Amino acid sequence: MARETVLILDFGSQYTQLIARRVRELGVFSEIVPGTTPLAQIRSHRPSALILSGSPASGYRAQAPMPDPGIYTLGKPLLGICYGFQATVQLTGGRVAKAPRAEYGTATFVRDAPSPLFLGVPKRFRAWMSHGDEVQALGQGWTRVAHTANCAFAAARHATQPFHLIQFHPEVVHSPMGRQVLRNFLFRIARLKGGWSMRHFVRTAVADIRARVGDGLVLCGLSGGVDSSVVATLCHRAVGRRLVCVLVDHGLLREGEALEVARELGEKRGLDLRVVDARERFLAKLAGVTDPEQKRRIIGAEFIAVFEEEAKTFGPVEWLAQGTLYPDVIESASAGWGSQVIKTHHNVGGLPERMRLKLIEPLRLLFKDEVRELGRELGLPDHLVDRHPFPGPGLAVRTLGAVNAQDLAILRQADAIFIAELRRAKWYHRTWQAFAVLLPVSTVGVKGDERSYEKVIALRAVDSSDGMTADWTRLPASLLARAASRIANEVRGVNRVVYDCTSKPPATIEWE
Repeated sequence: MARETVLILDFGSQYTQLIARRVRELGVFSEIVPGTTPLAQIRSHRPSALILSGSPASGYRAQAPMPDPGIYTLGKPLLGICYGFQATVQLTGGRVAKAPRAEYGTATFVRDAPSPLFLGVPKRFRAWMSHGDEVQALGQGWTRVAHTANCAFAAARHATQPFHLIQFHPEVVHSPMGRQVLRNFLFRIARLKGGWSMRHFVRTAVADIRARVGDGLVLCGLSGGVDSSVVATLCHRAVGRRLVCVLVDHGLLREGEALEVARELGEKRGLDLRVVDARERFLAKLAGVTDPEQKRRIIGAEFIAVFEEEAKTFGPVEWLAQGTLYPDVIESASAGWGSQVIKTHHNVGGLPERMRLKLIEPLRLLFKDEVRELGRELGLPDHLVDRHPFPGPGLAVRTLGAVNAQDLAILRQADAIFIAELRRAKWYHRTWQAFAVLLPVSTVGVKGDERSYEKVIALRAVDSSDGMTADWTRLPASLLARAASRIANEVRGVNRVVYDCTSKPPATIEWE
């Protein structure tokens, strides 16, 4: 049976990823593509239904992104959200203009006509609005379904096609009835069966890997983090002894990490794991490099160079498995209109153009929390699955400025102390990600009644579910005080510790 897929056309909304997550939570696979994707490409995805996202654009302006008009001839169930509502109206004979009064925040929706989209939903309900434009007239065949105090057309439906439009955002938690609205669209209007789950994903992914690889050998770049550990275990289930895992010890790992990975995945899990000591070559390539994008590209290229060299020792290896996730893909080359590349992930945008190995990225469409769920489904232990995320470029992007062995040693020790104190205070599993950053500045301090001029360590801890947004963790002052005291006293070369209390956005989780 073909997999049900809800295709989300992204026009640049900050909430697009939330739509994808909500659909998956309801048991249907979803995928995000640019809003302006041509009809032929949309057909190639074989969508079961379409959702059009919001956007910062104004649909009545000439430069506004528009969906291919052909999507309305597919006959597929369609849900237009906010800008998706307005763009559909623009393309089907209606009128959109700047609203006399914008709506931002919660508003009261009032239904004017029946609609299967609102079954089980009160006639009046609170919902989250975020728009400065409004629909002023609908095209032929459309009926108004709801209004708010400031919005005459807050929802609409087509008389003969399974097309439904809403001005509010059902994907955010500020719309309490949003989940029911999405459920109605998926199961009452689109008549999907659902049932997509991590168990289903494992079966599909294993079959896909076997079909792609055939009798070939697979090389897996293993960092020891959650993503690479899960992808290695998944590939091992698919191809067994034809998988060889390579852990590149590039000198940018956390304290004791190479040994821990070898023990957990090599000795205990039975994976064929080779540890390659590449510390000197990586540090030589990174010498004097301060630009974070350049760091990532150097690390990505050097990773591939090491993998290709190792592949020659195993026989004719064709395939390279990587733990690329959906946020990596989104941030490296955003699907949305008007959005920018946030940062190049070494395993997405840092790969050399003429790479001889073919890529396998079975986690490419999963969010971080889904990867953890997948790890549990594959039988990985909690202490490995629940480990905090760690960037592919490692400590190179937590050592701000040029990277050298001495600074890495300082950062590695400070980071280990911070994590130890989090575990001691039972806060490690209460925060999504925590780490130390070495700043490229020195400050005046006092040690042993003498003036010191030494490095600054910044501590960072955030709460998130998928890495797309995050809030800084309110760690207890006593925990921070002990961690700062230990770092300043035990780590030679550090005399000041600060705590980062910035959310994402406006900051990113990592400093580089």
